Amino acid sequence: MGIRDKFQKLLNKAEGNSSAPPIPYDSKPGFSQPPSTAPYWEPALHPSTPVSANFKHELGDWGWGNNEAQNYQGDRRYTSARLSSHQTLGRARGSLSARITAPVASGIWPAFWLLPQDPFQWPNDGEIDIMEAWNGDRTNHTCLHWGHFNGEDWNKHRVIETPIPRIDSPGGVRYDFAWDEDESTGFKTDGTRPMKDFRILINIAVGGNVCQGVMPANGLMSPPGGWQSFDKDFKGGKEGKTM
Repeated sequence: MGIRDKFQKLLNKAEGNSSAPPIPYDSKPGFSQPPSTAPYWEPALHPSTPVSANFKHELGDWGWGNNEAQNYQGDRRYTSARLSSHQTLGRARGSLSARITAPVASGIWPAFWLLPQDPFQWPNDGEIDIMEAWNGDRTNHTCLHWGHFNGEDWNKHRVIETPIPRIDSPGGVRYDFAWDEDESTGFKTDGTRPMKDFRILINIAVGGNVCQGVMPANGLMSPPGGWQSFDKDFKGGKEGKTM
């Protein structure tokens, strides 16, 4: 089943119409062949390029609506980074790819996701979580959020869980997100933002609701062979000569 069919199936399910067939891609109004596949934005993630050239550092320790424990700057017990792209998706149709090595540990919550540009209302304006790993599990929790928190909109927070045994592989796992939005005819609920307005976020949270109150260990690890082996190697190591 293709990506489009899967999305159509999810939409049908949300509307209680699981028997409706997906709309063929080439029968959509205004269909045309895709343009060049050359990327229109590719951040230079290199030590010689300041992170601020591509991303804004979002700072704070107010819990971020999820009871998170980290402070997004370097002067508290749990510190991390929350990076928000200056570049938005900027198109009604396109794809986004990233290769990510996700940390796997109790109390740790890495995420690669999308929010509308500021100012926005959550969850009314929408949120798309492409990759989230919760509390040391090796599962990708892909989420969609929209609507409100009232009785009528209770089901507008959806998650699909995909086991990824090597989610922390040093080579990383590639995540792709594709979208296609007909801005001329597409129906949106009040307040929902168009895809071109969404920005890209990368962050690692600590604790939070999805970690069910679990906090990370102190991170101290013994070296290969243990500390006894370290002491032996240290005492028997050669003394460096002056240059």
